[in-house]
Amino acid sequence: MSNSHQIGLEINRLTKTFNTDRLAVTALENVDLKIRKGQFASIVGTSGCGKTTLLRIVAGLENDFDGSIELDGKDIKGPSKDKGVIFQEHRLLPWLTIEENVGFGLVSRPAAERRELVERYLALVGLKKFAKAYPAQISGGMAQRAAIARALVNKPKILLLDEPFGALDAITRMHMHSELEKIWLDEKTTMVMVTHDVEEAVYLSDVVILMSHRPGRIKKIIPVPLARPRNRSHPDFLAIKRELLEEFHLNNKDIFTYEI
Repeated sequence: MSNSHQIGLEINRLTKTFNTDRLAVTALENVDLKIRKGQFASIVGTSGCGKTTLLRIVAGLENDFDGSIELDGKDIKGPSKDKGVIFQEHRLLPWLTIEENVGFGLVSRPAAERRELVERYLALVGLKKFAKAYPAQISGGMAQRAAIARALVNKPKILLLDEPFGALDAITRMHMHSELEKIWLDEKTTMVMVTHDVEEAVYLSDVVILMSHRPGRIKKIIPVPLARPRNRSHPDFLAIKRELLEEFHLNNKDIFTYEI
């Protein structure tokens, strides 16, 4: 069976409740989700719907939940090198060069192997010429590409992205969409991205997962069967974007009003 038909991430009846002294808040309720190996999936929904909580659970950063979650058929029990995580902020270590940041998780590898891997992934994200630079000396988009290289250098089974381009300006953000797509096409790593940006989700994803307002549930999964690279002004692209926005409106008509 090819990877395109194998399940990479499988979530069954996942429920997460946050308990405080005064009340219990159910962030996620009976979430069922399957994502194939090598697939690019985006999770969208309004603020507070549990998108980031779901990503944190997949990353192994939250362990107190009901239900089951498996990566390649094995229970997720905590953080591991099988799971790369990209946050909105690049979180590079400012006192290390870009190449030192990318190779930070490879300290146990032989020096020659470490150099080879760092060079390969710096080339993959287009930063080979900036290997000796420090994070403060490069742009925000370049720093985020360095963070992606740092996450991929350990060859994770899945890359989790939490609003990875939210801090970037609109032009840089669109450029980063193309850059991330090229990286994904080259590596074919399973990627799951949380985003508030519907157009970003349609541009990058094989499937877009719409979550309901709290408690978060999977409301609808919308496939994006468009050829790559994608044309944002193509009628088929706009039709999928409109479908998502209409679902948002129906799902949250008492919370927000979206112009379509």
